[in-house]
Amino acid sequence: MTTPDAAGLRRRTQELLAAHPPATTGRTEFLKARFDAGLAWVHYPAGLGGLDAPRSLQPVVDAELAAAGAPDNDPRRIGIGLGMAAPTVLGYGTDEQKQRFLRPLWVGEEVWCQLFSEPGAGSDLAALGTRAVRDGEDWVVDGQKVWTSSAHLARWAILIARTDPDLPKHRGISYFICDMTDPGVEVRPLRQITGEAEFNEVFLTGVRIPDSRRLGRVGEGWKVAQTTLMNERVSIGGARIPREGGMIGPVARTWRERPELRTHGLHQRLLTLWVEAEVARLTGTRLRQQLVAGQPGPEGSGMKLAFARLNQEISGLEVELLGEEGLLYDDWTMRRPELVDFTGRDAGYRYLRSKGNSIEGGTSEVLLNIVAERVLGLPAEPRNDKDVPWKDLAR
Repeated sequence: MTTPDAAGLRRRTQELLAAHPPATTGRTEFLKARFDAGLAWVHYPAGLGGLDAPRSLQPVVDAELAAAGAPDNDPRRIGIGLGMAAPTVLGYGTDEQKQRFLRPLWVGEEVWCQLFSEPGAGSDLAALGTRAVRDGEDWVVDGQKVWTSSAHLARWAILIARTDPDLPKHRGISYFICDMTDPGVEVRPLRQITGEAEFNEVFLTGVRIPDSRRLGRVGEGWKVAQTTLMNERVSIGGARIPREGGMIGPVARTWRERPELRTHGLHQRLLTLWVEAEVARLTGTRLRQQLVAGQPGPEGSGMKLAFARLNQEISGLEVELLGEEGLLYDDWTMRRPELVDFTGRDAGYRYLRSKGNSIEGGTSEVLLNIVAERVLGLPAEPRNDKDVPWKDLAR
């Protein structure tokens, strides 16, 4: 098949719209037809929602569909599946796994979550203790995961577990796809500072996972997990947004609409943060362009670092700008939301929720190490446990 150019993608998109008019076609039906036409993620292989086209041509398709009022797949709701699970399944899955999981993932019929962090293995993720023991054609998994976004909604999870405690911590891990509806999977809410329970802790007790749902080779789960983690940081820190999108938008609007709140000091801080937000946005655009040439690298860690710092500083400025109003909070009700809505809530929510940005998706401290060692080439920190069997590590 000839790789389509921009004109070819426009033509193909118009053919999709003619055959499935958005005004008269159900949302799920339209999304399935879009996937089957190769217009879901055009850089994916033909037959898996793509056309083997350059990633840079995706906006051509998106613009045509947006102009026609076509529905999207609610990417914020299924962000873990789109940004983390899909690239990992594509990179390490069997043909059967790709055919089974990618279409319902992209359409949004099946939500995914990420079973990585544990109470004793967050920043040092490779120290995880959840065990997977081979039993015939199955693996029996026991352990606990924590800070699991969307676990209360998810059908599937990407899971890393220890399959060989006699090997050093990075080498005795394997990577699985876990069915969240299986016996032995228990999801408990974790109430956050915002009042919501967007996160969860997940207990795994005798959960049986068929070997056919393993991604990558046994013992090479850390290598597979790196694909997930690098894509996660790009999806968090390098999201495509317009100018004054994200957290800088609400505070800029308040500044323009409420001149009585302005002071010289706040003006200087707002100008600085506006410029930094715009630099981060443009850097994210450049990073996405670099992805055309291959998989994301450690540079995504820098974007995620900037994302966390800017969100926290901008939300702090907004609360100060609003004065007494900034101390108000709209709703402390315990809820289990389907997505994080930074711009749809009030300033108090943005201020509180942004505190988690420097923890989730890799702590800022860990990401600083990654940038220092893998981007800047600085000497690595001493690691005395690198060659020690996991079972002999102090815990």
